[in-house]
Amino acid sequence: MSGTELELIKEAFESNWIAPLGPMVDAFEQEFSKAVGAKYSLALSSGTAAIHLALILSGVKTGDEVIVSSLTFSASANPIVYLGGKPIFIDSEKASWNIDPDLVAETIKNKEKKGILPKAVVVVHLYGQPANLNPILDICNEYGIPVIEDAAEALGATYKNRSLGTFGLLGVFSFNGNKIITTSGGGMLVSEQKDLIDHARKLATQARDPAPHYEHSEIGYNYRMSNILAAIGRGQLKVLKERVEKRRYIFEKYKELLSDLPGISFQPETPWGQSNRWLTCIVIDEKEFGATREDVRLALEEENIESRPLWKPMHMQPVFKDCEFIGSGVSEMIFKNGLCLPSGSAMSDEDIERVVQVIKKVQRK
Repeated sequence: MSGTELELIKEAFESNWIAPLGPMVDAFEQEFSKAVGAKYSLALSSGTAAIHLALILSGVKTGDEVIVSSLTFSASANPIVYLGGKPIFIDSEKASWNIDPDLVAETIKNKEKKGILPKAVVVVHLYGQPANLNPILDICNEYGIPVIEDAAEALGATYKNRSLGTFGLLGVFSFNGNKIITTSGGGMLVSEQKDLIDHARKLATQARDPAPHYEHSEIGYNYRMSNILAAIGRGQLKVLKERVEKRRYIFEKYKELLSDLPGISFQPETPWGQSNRWLTCIVIDEKEFGATREDVRLALEEENIESRPLWKPMHMQPVFKDCEFIGSGVSEMIFKNGLCLPSGSAMSDEDIERVVQVIKKVQRK
């Protein structure tokens, strides 16, 4: 926490606005818009809710196909299925670990030949790393396909010096407890189009029509953020810059201390943007390093240090086993050999060095 959250929470309690609306929500939306350079923002209960609404606003319905990154968390793909849609999972490119723009273009052109264009493309900015947006936007604009940016992990990161989440038709952010700033649970939907955010606001509030009684002409959801959580978000937003600086420092410290070990590589920094380094992620080449990713993870676990494999690609998940996948195994290789190291903003140099020493012991064995 930044230290200002409690004062803002106290202010919210004293105002007696506890419901999923109120002055803290309004202020958080305005301050968030300013922070990322978006015209309009809508505070929601989660990033998943934001993706769900973004897909609805993009016109996704039963039977529609939606292109989405395979190397991601399931929340990027689950809402497609909520709507009866069909995910098409696209492999990663080596340069960023994000969705491969060439495969996106190839898939869209192949689908056009079959007369069934994808209804939307969900681009995930993995672990805070900007995807290569321009070629994706170019091909999607050519075919009139809306782009949804899943920037749930990427608040504070940029593409060509502009905030992620502001390039597509709609952008999605998460304030889950593990994100770079948190409201304990929550999300944000942003857009340059007021009508989209206005419609999303209605859908997120049980789709109540303007009437003195409860009138509903479409299906709605209970997706709004509470005034209390928005107060936390306002306090967190004040330290976003410092959080990004700290995460990037942690990444560079790991890189410095592990650079002498053979067989360890890091998620690259792309030439087109700057990652927020939400998590420091490494890939371990077993032959060069002398041990597997799992050997390292278990050694860390023995020392009460939590680490995790990278996201298991969606096309490898049992629940999505029947979905279409386009790729050549890049994401599978990254998953097999990749490890997320402890990266919390409260980490000290001593904490980082402790992690590094365990990794070095595994390599020496």
